[in-house]
Amino acid sequence: MARMRVFMVFVLAITAGGALAFGTYNYVQRLPARTTSMPTRPVVVAASDLDIGAELRREDVRIIDWPANAMPANAISDPKDVIGRGIVLPLIQNEPILPMKLASKEAGSGLPPTIPPGLRAVSVRVNEVIGVAGYVLPGGRVDVLATVSPTGQSTDMTSKVILTNVQVLAAGTKIERDTDRNKPIAVSVVTLLVDPEEAERLTLASTEGKIQLALRNPLDKTMPATHGIRPGALFGFGVPTRTAVTRTRLASSAPSSPSVRVAEPDLPTVEIIRGDKRAREVVRQEQ
Repeated sequence: MARMRVFMVFVLAITAGGALAFGTYNYVQRLPARTTSMPTRPVVVAASDLDIGAELRREDVRIIDWPANAMPANAISDPKDVIGRGIVLPLIQNEPILPMKLASKEAGSGLPPTIPPGLRAVSVRVNEVIGVAGYVLPGGRVDVLATVSPTGQSTDMTSKVILTNVQVLAAGTKIERDTDRNKPIAVSVVTLLVDPEEAERLTLASTEGKIQLALRNPLDKTMPATHGIRPGALFGFGVPTRTAVTRTRLASSAPSSPSVRVAEPDLPTVEIIRGDKRAREVVRQEQ
């Protein structure tokens, strides 16, 4: 009998709890949903990722509602104001299209609108070596070295850095960096962004001599001044003319003196590398 009473109490408790939970659920479901309205304004955004130089078409843009209190400055709300204009800075999907990223309506698309006022785009011919094995990509920074003889004599051949921290505007016909892990691209022409004076120096160097591009870190803003180097200075030679004599030759020509060794003054030496062999030579001045 006692067990029956306990069982009945247990059943009643479960029934009451279930009815209370069911009623609470129905009550919550019938409550009206609270909605807060936020003022918005239409904004033109990119429908997909867009590269530099592309001309905007109607399918490249779309309109979304943007919170009015967080509107980007100079945001465009009418697609007619962007269609047909070229892009001078990359755009990503759903990014608001701002006037600073667009060329003027009269400039068109392609490379010309990407050239800032006062600067010029100059193209130079390169090969795999000059182009740093294909790693000279649009948007990168390079130094330009020129090797030329001012007098036409081989002894006056000089190599010097003539331009520093120059932006690469295009590689071949590409004006956008390769998005596939920035892999190298083989090109025969590189277009650099320079001012008119730098354009003159670059043109003269590429016409009268040879140029070489030196890839640099875009975050490195230093502009070191160099004096250039000639073949004589490269190997430690200068005026008056000096001749190199090997240490072994000096030792063999000296008279034998087993008990007394005459100390020689320290002389400049040149290290010569032939394949995997190294040799040091003493530089002596001709008498």
